[in-house]
Amino acid sequence: MPDAPQQVVVLGGGIGGQVAATRLAQRLGTRARVRLIERAPSYTFPPSLLWLMVGDRSAPAITRDYSTLRRRGVEVMQASVEAVDTTASSVRTDQGPVPYDYLVIALGATPDRGALPGVAEYAHDPYDLASAERLRDTLARFGGGRVVVAIASLPYKCPAAPYETAMLIDGLLRRRGLRDRSEISVYTPEPLPMPVAGPYAGHSVAAELAARSIGFNPTSQIDGVEAGMLRTQRGEVPFDLAVVIPPHRPPQAIAESGLTGPAGWLAVDRQTLRTRAANVYAIGDAVAIPLENGMMLPKAGVFAHAQAEAVARNIAAQIEGSTAESMFDGHGLCFVETGDGKAGMASGDFYASPRPDVSMRRPSRAWHMGKVAFEQYWLRRWL
Repeated sequence: MPDAPQQVVVLGGGIGGQVAATRLAQRLGTRARVRLIERAPSYTFPPSLLWLMVGDRSAPAITRDYSTLRRRGVEVMQASVEAVDTTASSVRTDQGPVPYDYLVIALGATPDRGALPGVAEYAHDPYDLASAERLRDTLARFGGGRVVVAIASLPYKCPAAPYETAMLIDGLLRRRGLRDRSEISVYTPEPLPMPVAGPYAGHSVAAELAARSIGFNPTSQIDGVEAGMLRTQRGEVPFDLAVVIPPHRPPQAIAESGLTGPAGWLAVDRQTLRTRAANVYAIGDAVAIPLENGMMLPKAGVFAHAQAEAVARNIAAQIEGSTAESMFDGHGLCFVETGDGKAGMASGDFYASPRPDVSMRRPSRAWHMGKVAFEQYWLRRWL
């Protein structure tokens, strides 16, 4: 009598979850029952939300349901994950318990708009479809004035996104003939843009902001937002439009899992992505991975993708009886949109010692087209 299929469960249908579930189903076939648990009925490609914000994409163009995963042999369960019980090897959901033999946690990071006073009431952000559409509609009505783009706290998803937001808004206002009557400023607690990528990348992005007359205010701690006023520890900043990257927190479902580090993010081996529980892995934005320079690996889809590939290979190898082990090597890249049909690109080894070894390519139309091509590849290949 053949062995029963192994129960492999993937939590979260974002980039990491999609890749992990697909690769596991492809490799294991009938040897495993691969289930992906995701609360949303469809997926919107996050890097494209910034283009949607300025009217260059529509929601249907960048949104897909999970039918492709089902055709690849992945069972997709629409449910909310409530808790992970590693002792019982079970996941509690609002649709009932789900047992597992192997578990991949890819639940992402949650924007917490209520964590800082006034952010939910008086500011915008482009971090999910509904919020990006609301910001798009506000920008369409905007007649010029003072625009602030602020980062509430660290860490947050996609290190380049706030700076891309400022430059894309700059480009939109120029196209509409409103830039001369507008001011754009960025406020961040960081010393430089994208500091984990190193000073060259940071100064390069700061130079792009300066070239567009976008004010850059580093080491600025945000205390809250009021109607028409951004409150910082250095004083009050008036605005007509505020885009505030909200604080990010780990999903509530992992808080009591026993798998988190001091800051509440999942703790893993940085190469294998194993947690402290047997047969449980964690990938993507819900994970905190310290680097050699004391900073954390950025929360970015490119890393979730690469981590998912390594984890899927390792789980499949164990089920197949192999001792071979794949490693996530910390390499990654990031496009940086500059708002004029161009983009820069940062890439390198974030696991390098004593600091990440990252290069920054100057903005060009070729890099912008590379980001467009990557968007189309992802939407065709994975969903």
